[in-house]
Order: sequence, then C-alpha cells, then structure tokens
Amino acid sequence: MTNQIDSDLLNTVLQLLTSQGSAGFAEGLRLLVNEDMVHERSAVLQARPYERCEDRLGRANGFKPKSLASRVGPIQLCVPQVRDGVDFYPSALESRWGPIIYISR
Repeated sequence: MTNQIDSDLLNTVLQLLTSQGSAGFAEGLRLLVNEDMVHERSAVLQARPYERCEDRLGRANGFKPKSLASRVGPIQLCVPQVRDGVDFYPSALESRWGPIIYISR
C-alpha cells in the first residue's frame, strides 16, 4: 500500500510540474517535504500513524504550521509533532538545507 501512496504523490507532483511549469514547483516541493516529514516521524516513533505495537517509542501529536521562504516562493509546511518524551525535529528543516530553504521567523 505504501508504494501506491508514494506513486500517487509522485504522479500529483509530476502533474503540477507539467501543467504549471516552474510555478508548480513550490507546491510540489511542499507536498514532497510534508510527506517526507511524516515518514521520518514514523521511523523515529517506530510505528505508522494509528498503528498499535509494543515497539512504539512515542505518540504522534498532530502538526504545527511553518512558513518557509525558498528560492521558488513561500512554502507552507505542516511539521509533524510528537509527544511522550521523544526528541524529534525533521531533518528537512535542519540547516543542511540552508541554500534551498530558509526558515522565516
């Protein structure tokens, strides 16, 4: 099922790029980064959303909006949050992305 979801996401991004050209790049980037952050949170928690298992390290706790300024325009992200003592911050928002995405405060 995961491969189907990823395939649908990639098809959506490709449709954005082909129909809107470079104007659709910011929206495509938003979709991909949001999806990547959700997958990264699942890996940290060792469980997918709504999955109950003994190996789970914490709980998903919704999303926090974050506005980013990028070279392709402003991007509105939904940053996944966690609770129950798990330390998590998406690697997509760390400083190694500095040349591509700038966090606006």
